Amino acid sequence: MDRFQAMTTFVRVVDTGSFSAAARQGNVGQPAVSKTIAQLEERLGVRLVTRTTRGLTPTEAGQRFYERARRAIEEADEAEIAARGAGRGLSGRLRISAATTFGRLHIVPRLPAFMAEHPDLEIELIMDDRVIDMIEEGVDVALRMGTLPDSTATARKLAAGHRSLLATPAYLARAGTPSGPAEIAAHQAVVYTRYESGHWTFRHASGAEASVSVGGRLRVTAAEGLRAAVLADMGFAVASDWMFSPEIASGAVVRVLPEWGLPPIDLWALFPSGRLASAKARAFADFVAQALREG
Repeated sequence: MDRFQAMTTFVRVVDTGSFSAAARQGNVGQPAVSKTIAQLEERLGVRLVTRTTRGLTPTEAGQRFYERARRAIEEADEAEIAARGAGRGLSGRLRISAATTFGRLHIVPRLPAFMAEHPDLEIELIMDDRVIDMIEEGVDVALRMGTLPDSTATARKLAAGHRSLLATPAYLARAGTPSGPAEIAAHQAVVYTRYESGHWTFRHASGAEASVSVGGRLRVTAAEGLRAAVLADMGFAVASDWMFSPEIASGAVVRVLPEWGLPPIDLWALFPSGRLASAKARAFADFVAQALREG
């Protein structure tokens, strides 16, 4: 049995959901596809697919094998492209994970330029604030912010984002503008629990530090909730400028106490562990880093 051909056949079966569709796609007979999958299951000693009323679905072992087999096929294709000197154009599928707000504000608007540069490339963008299992969900590159948890994934720092104390002019007109960090404690704060506990530490340009435990009646778990609360004039928030870039530019949200800085937040590109990052994933990470540098 040709291992690579067997992997290719299995990936087609999962992608199409049936032996017959995979046979048509591969221009072979259905019995040949069924035999190949049976031989592959016998070789691996596990069942890879099950029949349901909706067709064929991979088992848990089959799903794990599918993700790795698909990556092996893509990397083989990329090796051929590189050997042929096919230029900068990339092809195939690129699966990206990004937080919802960052993806909406900073990735989706820039995708047309990246896709125009690589017209044979297809992109699947998973916009989700949760930290996903990259191997299980077949992600080629994940964009994540903040301190990374212990992981075997390969990480590359793309940018450092400025963080600010932010509020709307309407909130400041109603509640007043603090003259220093100590006065923040008397204000309403919207706490983003994904990255903070409600304890903010500021550093002045002179080197002085000030720590503030903030109060507030609202705590949110997602960036979209933080944005909505701040834009509803509910109080102060500490957030990256990336999160409110349109509103900062328009004046709908303003930086407060700009002379008091906050620790930056890093943006990382993560690649699945156990293998080299694909050329597509590396090219996308390069593109995001360059786009953020250019603003």
